Amino acid sequence: MSFDPIAFLEQAVQTPSHESVGAMRELVVATIEDAGLTPVVDDAGNVLAEKGTGRPRIVLNTHFDTVPPHRPFERTEDRILGRGACDAKGPLAALLQAFFAVEPADGQIALALTPDEEDASTGAAALDVDADGVVVGEPTGLDACVAARGRFQGTVTLSGQGAHAADPEAGRNAVAGLQQVLAGLASYDETRGTASHQRLGAPTLTPTLVRGGEASNRIPEHATLTFDRRTVPPETEGEFFDGLQAHLREQVPAALEVAVERAERETPFLSGFETDADAPVVSALVEAGAGDPRTFGAATEASYFATAAPTVVFGPGDLSDEEGPVAHGEREYVEIGDVTAAGEILTRTLRTLVG
Repeated sequence: MSFDPIAFLEQAVQTPSHESVGAMRELVVATIEDAGLTPVVDDAGNVLAEKGTGRPRIVLNTHFDTVPPHRPFERTEDRILGRGACDAKGPLAALLQAFFAVEPADGQIALALTPDEEDASTGAAALDVDADGVVVGEPTGLDACVAARGRFQGTVTLSGQGAHAADPEAGRNAVAGLQQVLAGLASYDETRGTASHQRLGAPTLTPTLVRGGEASNRIPEHATLTFDRRTVPPETEGEFFDGLQAHLREQVPAALEVAVERAERETPFLSGFETDADAPVVSALVEAGAGDPRTFGAATEASYFATAAPTVVFGPGDLSDEEGPVAHGEREYVEIGDVTAAGEILTRTLRTLVG
């Protein structure tokens, strides 16, 4: 089969995959079938395909869903522009190029393409990854990214007693209690949170939304604050939410009830992860031409796979450039030369790992 990654990318960017991934999944399945392979679509909507037998087993993963804003497709001499060009249809084209190009002599290559990375990661959460190394396609500027922060989201709800604002002492003001909550968020990591990570730096805990009160002349009995947690290893979801609950209970006046709750999500949050930069999958990628190991700037499904095997994030495109946001932005684009280069680097990497 002769696979043209740029022609595929042009078609992929023009295939909607934000409200529904059905059409994009059909394109991916048809492309794999055209290569003479038999893909499988599992119950979670993942597209799976394999080549070769035995070990090592290298898994290639990325996602085919996208998010707003919409940037119409356009091709210039050097760039493919449009929604998803960078995140992550450019990386997808490069992964497919390598997957089709390499016939394993001693080992196996597997594709695991997920449909829901930008939302709840239901596809990735359903995968039972059996691998000796995983490459996750994301826009890394052709660098080998071996670590990333995770992201937890949740709320803090304060409950008190409503009363007339003319007699504030008769009530228990939940909105007023938010000042202790904000102070508690600021002091959490110093008091009982996770220490700064050598590669990823310090975690962050940021208030993002506030709701409370019903009328301007009534003491509010409920107030809710939403927070964003950018987590680093070895912090786990359970210990963070339990720790924050205990910490804020110590900070907030006893007259107010405090409840810390994780955001509604059927799947685990994306945790922070780090892979040894000397792992074979990383070394092979760097030797093949990828940039030196560094951190990735966004949470990624790589955290799911890193618990099973050494995992590296790699691909063409950038989250942002000197002019501003690229991925998830009005200017989303990927350099054509970088897509081609990524495919060649991945091809050399697979030949090193599986012969």
